[in-house]
Amino acid sequence: MKIEETFSVKAPVERVWEFMMAPDLMAPCIPGCGEVEVLGENKYRANVKVAVGPIKTSFNVSVELTEQDAPIYAKSTTRGEEGGKASMLTANSELRLTRVNTNETEVYYMSEVSLVGRLGKFGLGIMKKKAKAIGEEFANSFRSQIELAD
Repeated sequence: MKIEETFSVKAPVERVWEFMMAPDLMAPCIPGCGEVEVLGENKYRANVKVAVGPIKTSFNVSVELTEQDAPIYAKSTTRGEEGGKASMLTANSELRLTRVNTNETEVYYMSEVSLVGRLGKFGLGIMKKKAKAIGEEFANSFRSQIELAD
């Protein structure tokens, strides 16, 4: 499943990059994300709670930044499993930041997501709708956090 979204933030591209590369700042913006543990350079682990239809669960995920071109591009791989391995998640993601002007940045992200197991049984339409809702919640939270810091 491909997830692709764009949103704008009223902040310079360098500041948006720094914020996005700081796990302690990003975690509160990600819906359902608990504390993030730094495992090493560019490697993180977190627990993310998710509700899809009648199923409420949490995933233990690991994220590795595999490529960076600061302050405009990053590539990452996310792997996770639901407790008891009822569902497995893999996502290959890209982040692109574009300077709109000195105080506005366009954020583009794309993820190729594979979800197998009990959550993978939900139809593509339901999963895309859920992903879009999570993406909108993230964008609004991210925007408010970074713009509030001014």
